[in-house]
Amino acid sequence: MAITKDMLIGDILTAYPNLAVHLSAMGMHCLGCPSARGESLEQACMVHGVDVDEMLEKMNADI
Repeated sequence: MAITKDMLIGDILTAYPNLAVHLSAMGMHCLGCPSARGESLEQACMVHGVDVDEMLEKMNADI
């Protein structure tokens, strides 16, 4: 299953825990907190100033 920008961080990490490294690299260091796990990848990228399409490419390459 490919990662999409509307997927929740929590769902991504449940399915692919190895992708946490990409989220940490963009500044999401509190991956266990409820608000981080409940936001979409697109929202997280927006907050952290990361291009969501680039992040999708990296994450999908690692699944």
